[in-house]
Amino acid sequence: MEHNYPIKRIVDDKGYFVDADFEKQIDEQLVKKLYYHMLRIRTFDRKAINLQRQGRLGTYAPFEGQEAAQVGSALALNADDWVFPTYRDHGATITFGKSMATTFLYWNGRVEGCVAPADRNIFPPAVPIATQLPHAAGAAWAEKRRGTQNAAIAYFGDGATSEGDFHEGLNFASVFKVPVVFFNQNNGYAISVPIEKQMNSATIAQKSVAYGMPGFRIDGNDCFAVYFETKKAFDNARNGNGPTLIEAVTWRKGAHTTADDPSKYRPEKQGENYVDPLIRLELFMKNYGYWNDEWIQTTKEKTTREVEEAVEEMEKFPPPNVADVFDNVYAEMPAHLAEQKAAYLAHLGRQ
Repeated sequence: MEHNYPIKRIVDDKGYFVDADFEKQIDEQLVKKLYYHMLRIRTFDRKAINLQRQGRLGTYAPFEGQEAAQVGSALALNADDWVFPTYRDHGATITFGKSMATTFLYWNGRVEGCVAPADRNIFPPAVPIATQLPHAAGAAWAEKRRGTQNAAIAYFGDGATSEGDFHEGLNFASVFKVPVVFFNQNNGYAISVPIEKQMNSATIAQKSVAYGMPGFRIDGNDCFAVYFETKKAFDNARNGNGPTLIEAVTWRKGAHTTADDPSKYRPEKQGENYVDPLIRLELFMKNYGYWNDEWIQTTKEKTTREVEEAVEEMEKFPPPNVADVFDNVYAEMPAHLAEQKAAYLAHLGRQ
């Protein structure tokens, strides 16, 4: 089946074109935009891990290695589109317009961390696996009924395709031909379970056949392939042709979250064949005359300063209120939940 779904690449691991059709579509503006955002979210990601280790941030889900997938797809969106992320897609939401400080607040347990900026349609990160896919299909259907050109994107991992919500979301989207892109980041593991143990399919893209929609695989570490193929899927959706399933094959370098140890479930040398997406872009920039030492240094200083300012802003907030987990579920709290809240606060000595 894999030969029916070859992995689309535009630039190889050494930073050279493998698809000459795109040479005229890639200019300095696009290259610098991709590099800036990938470096920006990597700086954020590494800082978040350090903060968690210092006890200044809660449990955190890192994404290093998946920057090309998240930035390339997010830059293909229009400002009025909808984003339905998981807990690992904060690189995509930051690229789309969510602030770093707000994102830090999410990982520190503050309810403010779930609030999107007023000019962006970003849902709170979905922690239950795949539940956001039917939501994305529903939002896209609403946009279709309103007659807009707005579309939706749902991010999810390979493990999500084993969940019922994945199939319900794709079926609903296909039946109603809604403008949504299902963007899978296949990093090979559903927490600690390797993909070959959680599905019998050779690819994830082939699952699109069951729902009568286009499906294709891309190199998730090739930012150009991600950007152009996601943009094509959105153009297709806006033209009334319905949903697309994209499988971006990538590799997460670190742990599933800061609460686990990948050396317990991943072979020691697994993943070494994946070329870092940022390094691949740097090689491309040097090969084709886009590299500028002064601009690179300025960009590094700018992104570092932005992350540090976001940390300062996050740490001005008081610690999260434990009552929030009860108070923000229903408009009117039911009796059984009020009882649980009272018992929990009593347990903490906060009656």
